[in-house]
Amino acid sequence: MSALAATQAALAAEHAAVYGYGVVGGRIDAGRRAEATAAYEAHRARRDALRRTVRDLGGAPVAAEAAYGLPFTVTDPAGAVRLAAVLEDRVAGVYSDLVRATEGRARGEAAAALREAAVRAVRWRGSDVTFPGLAERV
Repeated sequence: MSALAATQAALAAEHAAVYGYGVVGGRIDAGRRAEATAAYEAHRARRDALRRTVRDLGGAPVAAEAAYGLPFTVTDPAGAVRLAAVLEDRVAGVYSDLVRATEGRARGEAAAALREAAVRAVRWRGSDVTFPGLAERV
């Protein structure tokens, strides 16, 4: 995968995460609202940085979709927490691809984004995975 294609994929994942955190924010309990807001803002910042990177690589940034399908219906705070963990796992997977497709400073940025998503996923889920960013094999 080229650096541009991997960056576009990361941008698309960030668009989806921003949308998903809108749903999380609407259902999360007050005790975790600040955490959800911080994650939402982090994803917005990454999204904006990726837009610039795509342009720097000579591409036209992929646009956000009007809406995104969620993996399940979120009706309560527990579902919001579960969705936040899924969003972070998905973003980590895309950043794993970006790490492989880039080098130098771009790779460092992708690795930092992967690490941040993995840490947020652990906080939401309450447990970790062996290799963040890689699909668990059963």
